[in-house]
Amino acid sequence: MKKRILSLILAVITLLCFSSCSEADRVSYNLSQQADNFNIVRQLTVINCIKGDVLFQMTGKLSITADVTDNQLEIIVEDGGTYVKHFVGLSDNVTYIIEDLNLGANDVAKYKYTLNFNPNMWLPVNIEPID
Repeated sequence: MKKRILSLILAVITLLCFSSCSEADRVSYNLSQQADNFNIVRQLTVINCIKGDVLFQMTGKLSITADVTDNQLEIIVEDGGTYVKHFVGLSDNVTYIIEDLNLGANDVAKYKYTLNFNPNMWLPVNIEPID
């Protein structure tokens, strides 16, 4: 009798452990896996929080990892069978937003991504020749 009750208790505990994973958790995990396998189009927007200006945007099939030890984003893009890695440094006044655009596979080229810089964020430099 004790073995039967113990088995029933273990079955209930096991059922509760497996059912605690919500549908949202599974969907979040699956979307992250799809993005890391370059199957989802994403848009990364980097923002200067002091002025509210967009520093740049990057759109494409991106795998993005936040490296908290180096305070940067590491972005990998598949470009025509090769892989390109970009780094975005973060600071106290720079933040970012990543959007899954949920575009169909036919809406974007397989190996194409865009990177747009805000030209107002660059300081002009005058280079004078040395005599």
